[in-house]
Amino acid sequence: MNESSMPHYVMESSLSSVPKNKEELHKAITVAFKKTLADYSTIPSQVSRKIGVAGNVKGTEISACDTVAYLIGWGKLVLKWYDLRSKNQPVDFPDTGYKWNELGQLAQQFHAHYHNHTYDELIEEFTITTGKILALVDSLDNHQLYGVPWYEKYTLGKMIQFNTSSPMMNMRTKVRKFKTLNTI
Repeated sequence: MNESSMPHYVMESSLSSVPKNKEELHKAITVAFKKTLADYSTIPSQVSRKIGVAGNVKGTEISACDTVAYLIGWGKLVLKWYDLRSKNQPVDFPDTGYKWNELGQLAQQFHAHYHNHTYDELIEEFTITTGKILALVDSLDNHQLYGVPWYEKYTLGKMIQFNTSSPMMNMRTKVRKFKTLNTI
């Protein structure tokens, strides 16, 4: 992955405090999760499928449910990547059938995969997935997370942050704008 192929939220993350060790990564994920979950908790289920949140593909709009599906999808990919690597198996980054310049299509695949789930089911899966990611972070030391390149020039900690706390904060911004526009 090179900088030109990174999603814009990865580039934006360099403008804020970027985690540099295990404790900071755990805190970044926890804080982003709690804030994002608090915003999701104020969206009524009957509004959760309303289109109006800025999508990941330029010029598109998605629902709050789609944003949760997106976060679940990336979280599960992080867990999949780590699981495969820990078994010395090859990993297709970002996912089988997708290249880094096809992240919009990957996002749409996440939306489609979770389309039949209720808002409550999505929130529960988001919570479970985030818990598994935090458990993974807890199980590793600073050297494993930040001491060696894990994917190209990126450490595992950076890859986890790129695909958990950064998109959580990005989605939170979009969801908050949706809530304001819809007086929620």
